[in-house]
Amino acid sequence: MTSESAARRNVALLVFAQAFLGAQMPMVFVIGGLAGQSLASNVCWATLPISMIVFGSMTTAPWLSQVMQNHGRKLGFFIGALGGVIGASICAYALTQSSFTLFMIGSYFTGIYMSAQGFFRFAAVDTASESFRPKAISYVMAGGLVSAIMGPQLLNLTTDAFVIPFLGAYLTIIAINVIGSIAFLFLRIPLPAKPTEADGKSRTRLELLMTPRIAVSIICAMVSYALMNLVMTATPLAVVGCGYAQSSASNVVMAHVLGMFVPSFFTGHLIARYGTEKIVGSGLAILCLAGIVNLAGTDLLNFYGGLILLGIGWNFGFIGATSMLAGAHTPAEGGKVQGMNDMLVFGMVTIGSIASGGLMNCSGGTPVQGWVSVNLAMVPFLLLAGGSLVWLIKQNRRFA
Repeated sequence: MTSESAARRNVALLVFAQAFLGAQMPMVFVIGGLAGQSLASNVCWATLPISMIVFGSMTTAPWLSQVMQNHGRKLGFFIGALGGVIGASICAYALTQSSFTLFMIGSYFTGIYMSAQGFFRFAAVDTASESFRPKAISYVMAGGLVSAIMGPQLLNLTTDAFVIPFLGAYLTIIAINVIGSIAFLFLRIPLPAKPTEADGKSRTRLELLMTPRIAVSIICAMVSYALMNLVMTATPLAVVGCGYAQSSASNVVMAHVLGMFVPSFFTGHLIARYGTEKIVGSGLAILCLAGIVNLAGTDLLNFYGGLILLGIGWNFGFIGATSMLAGAHTPAEGGKVQGMNDMLVFGMVTIGSIASGGLMNCSGGTPVQGWVSVNLAMVPFLLLAGGSLVWLIKQNRRFA
C-alpha cells in the first residue's frame, strides 16, 4: 500500500469515527442543558453539565496528546471511547437518582471522549502529504454531517423510551461508543519520529506560543469554537423558552450541526486555493452575521438562519485555524502544540458554556432578553480574533 493510499485509508476510518461516534455530541449538548435545568436547584446553572463536558475535554487534552505522541493515536482514541462509555453510564444512573452532582461527574467523563474526537483532525494529517493536508482535515470534519443528522434523530427516538426522560438516550450513547471504537483497530498511523540532533532543539511551549502564526491560529480557533458553543448551548433553552416544542429545539440544533459540517466538503479546497488567512477571516465575518440574524428576532426562521450561519462560521474559522496550526510546527512538536492548542481552545469554550447559562437565564427577565445578551457577548471576542488576524497578515507582508 502506497503512502498516499494509506493516508486516504486512515482518513476514511476517521471520517467513519467522526460520523458514528460523533453522533453522541449533538445528543449530549441538547440533553445537557434541558436535563441540567430539571436537575439543578438554580436555573442559572442549567448549562453547567455542558461546561463540565468541555472542562473535561480541556483538562484531558494535554495528557491525552502526550499519550498519543508516545504510544500512538489508536490508544488515545480507545481511551476517548472508554470515557464516553463511563460518562454516559454515570449520567444514566444520575437521572435515575435525580442527582445533579452525579450528572456533572458523568459529563466530565464525556469530555474525555470529546477531547479524543478533537484529535481526529490532527490524526488525519499524520500520514498526509502537504497538498492533501487541508483536504484531509476537511474530509474528517465532513463526517460530522452524518452525526448532525443521526444524533438528533436518535435523541428524538430514545428520549421518551423510558419513564425517566433522556435515560434511553444515554443508553444509546453507550452502544455508540462500544460499536464505533471497533474502527480504531484498523488505523495504521506510525508513532511520530523522535527528534534528533539534526532537527535542533525542540521549542518550549512559551517559544511556540510566541510564534505569530501559532499564536494567531490558537486565538482564532479559541474564538470560533467558544462563540459557537456559547450560542449553541443557549439555543435549546431559548427555543423552548420562546414557546416552541423540544422537537423544534432538536431540529434547530440539527440544522446548526449541518451548517458546521456540510461546508467541510469544500473548505479544504478553498483553503488550498485562497489560503488559511482568508478562510479564517470569512469564518469570523459569518459568525458576526449569525449574531445579527439572532438579534433580529425570535421567529423559528431566525433561530434556523442564525444557527446555520453560526455553524458555517465555525467551520471556516476552526478548520482554517487548524490548518494554519498544522503547518506551523515540526512533527516532533506535534504532541506539545496540539495538546496546548486544545487545552486553550476548550478552556475558552468552558468559559463560554458557563457564561451561556448565566446570560440566558439570569441576565434578563425573559428568555428573549437572555438570548439578546448571549449574542451581544460575541462582539468583543470577534474583535480580538479579527484584530489578531489582520496583524498576522500585515506581519506576513512585511517579512515577505
